[in-house]
This record gives sequence, C-alpha cells and structure tokens, in this order.
Amino acid sequence: MDSSKTALITVPTAIPMVALVGPQDSHLRIFEKTFPKISITVRGNEIFAGGDLTEIAKFDALIRELLVLLRAGQNLNADAILRSIEMFSHDPVDHPAEVLSLNILSNRGKTIRPKTANQKRYVEAIDENTITFGVGPAGTGKTYLAMAKAIQALQAKEVNRIILTRPAVEAGERLGFLPGTLQEKIDPYLRPLFDALHDMIDQESIPRLMQSGIIEIAPLAYMRGRTLNDAFIILDEAQNTSAEQMKMFLTRLGFGSKMVITGDTTQIDLPHGSQSGLKIVHEILEGVDDITFIKLDSEDVVRNRLVGDIVNAYGRHDEGKLVPPNITRSIRSGSGDR
Repeated sequence: MDSSKTALITVPTAIPMVALVGPQDSHLRIFEKTFPKISITVRGNEIFAGGDLTEIAKFDALIRELLVLLRAGQNLNADAILRSIEMFSHDPVDHPAEVLSLNILSNRGKTIRPKTANQKRYVEAIDENTITFGVGPAGTGKTYLAMAKAIQALQAKEVNRIILTRPAVEAGERLGFLPGTLQEKIDPYLRPLFDALHDMIDQESIPRLMQSGIIEIAPLAYMRGRTLNDAFIILDEAQNTSAEQMKMFLTRLGFGSKMVITGDTTQIDLPHGSQSGLKIVHEILEGVDDITFIKLDSEDVVRNRLVGDIVNAYGRHDEGKLVPPNITRSIRSGSGDR
C-alpha cells in the first residue's frame, strides 16, 4: 500500500503568509528540517505537502495550531515554532494553541504567558491549590510566573498583599563584613525579586506599594512568628532553606492566602552537611490535599536555548558521578561481561 500522498493547507487571506512561514522563509526552513520525509511548497496563500502520510498529518496538525495562534493576534517567532514542535512530540500531545494563548498579565504592551506545557500546568496548579511547589533548573520561569500570578491575584482583589521572600544563605556568616546598613547588605539577595517586579508593574508604583505594605520583600528570617492572612506569598530559592526553616515558612500560612515555593535542588548553597528543606518536603507532604508539586526541566528553560543544553550536560555529568567506582573500573579495564 502506498503510504505517500499530497495535502493542501489553505491559509486565510486575513493572515499574512510571512507571519506563518517567517521572514525570508525562516519558519519554513524549521518545518522542512523537522519533517524531512515530506516536501513543502508555498504558493500564494496555499501550502502543499507531499510525501510520507504520517508526517503530513503531523505537519497539517501543527500548521492548524499555529493558525489558531495567529488568528488570536499572536506573533510567531522561531522560539514559539520550536516550542510548538516540542509539544507535538509529547505523548499525549500538548496543544500549542492552548498553552501559548494563556495570558496571565499584561503591562506596557508586554503579555506574560506560559511558553511550555509544563509551565501551563504550573500556572494552573497555582490557581487550583493553596500551596504549590515549583521545582526545576535555572531559567524555567518558576519565580517569574509565580510573580505574575501574584500580581494578577492582587489586581483581581483575591489577596490584599504580596510577600516575596528568599533565604540569604551566604549572608549567614558574612553580613558583618559587608559595608552598609542591614537592608543594604541583604539587597543583593533580594535583587532577582525586584527585577521580576519591575517587569510587571509600573516603576513609579513600586515605592508606593512597598511603603504601604501591599508589596513586601524581605529575607526569610523576617517571617518567623508571623501569621500571613489574605496574602500571596512566594518563597524563592527554597533549596537553600533548612528543614526547620521550610517548616517555619509553611506554618506561616493564614486564612485567604496562597503560597508558591520555588527552587532548584541542583543548586544548593547550604553549608556542607546541612539538609535542604526543599529536598525532603516532598516525601513529608506528598498526598496532602491542596498541596501540589510541579517538576520543570530543561525543556521548560525560557532563556537562551543553549541554557537547556547546559542543564542537560550538567545532569549527565552528575549522573556519571553516581556510577559505583567498581563498575567504573570494570568498564575502563574491560573486565566486564564479554
């Protein structure tokens, strides 16, 4: 039976073809590289695909998803195309039109939305649970998306204030050697939270919101002894909390509040021998209702795509360290099974 055929996709005239195939056919070249078993030809507002039946079906489904995004007024770039192709490789398939069209927050013409299927699950988990843990490597949007959800909740009057905190781990023994006031000494540890905040709120509003206590940014030690009601609370860099600090933080939860805890268990800066509160909290709280854990990985990195490759390379290196020495010696000496 012949498994080849030809398919025709007609692009609505309201959508400029350059938006789909990219400037100088840059998107088209990505399609051709992704689907090597089919030939793709563009004539006017029509796309002809010929060759392998299975690949044509996948290509057709991808194009129709991208057309939904374009009809919704979104601009496509190479990154969005590649992420959409990635989603189609999942089993079951994640639909790019659903993931990339979920708007969280808009400010100064910039819209914040998830860029991967896992990020969408993370955002939905924050909506559906009182406490959400977002665990994954650098650049996966853990803190950024949590911050966007916090501001969205504040604007919708679901909470009265936002509290952002992180442990100042390295400051434990070194603060006294730094110049300046206590606030000036801890500011470097809180700077990433300020940076995200500045992306999402008009800069002139931030001092007023902080002075009134609507937005509070403070080291984790400042949370002890408090009960936090009607607040959206984000604990960033949670891998640098001790088990006791994690328990202390979680038990600050008051009525009408929501917590998001973010961290990367591969980047622990605690003193040697100290146990990370983020590493053990999953086994302690697993199965507790209204608490969920979302795992993000290198596919969810939204910085330069090379960052994802770096994360994977370090992961492979660390896994190699876990190989028992006797096995490593056997492999190197050739003394294994023949």
